[in-house]
Amino acid sequence: QVQLAESGGGLVQPGGSLRLSCAASGRTWRMYKRGWFRQAPEKEREFVAGIRLDSGATTYSDSVQGRFTIVRDDAANTVYLQMTNLKPEDTAVYTCASGLQSTLPLTSARAYSYWGQGTQVAVSA
Repeated sequence: QVQLAESGGGLVQPGGSLRLSCAASGRTWRMYKRGWFRQAPEKEREFVAGIRLDSGATTYSDSVQGRFTIVRDDAANTVYLQMTNLKPEDTAVYTCASGLQSTLPLTSARAYSYWGQGTQVAVSA
């Protein structure tokens, strides 16, 4: 089993920045990919960013490309989501996930076996 714990959410003004953290514990050597998803009120969960741990390759959704960056710290078993130029439409509960090796793409929620509890991000003036 792998346990994930997010932190770093909060309230920020439009145009501001925020960094989310996702610390993993347990059988972390089994992880093959890490990702971030978000769900806004009355909307479906959507993929935000993902990273393959073997190659470091990253993937972003079109809505955050160029504004968000996913970064890993292997020594700490932690991934970060650096968010800049935040917009009100980025308001959501952000959840990190980790997955085992599979053929499923980083963008697919089915590629992830372990999920955190989520952290709220609110972008408002």
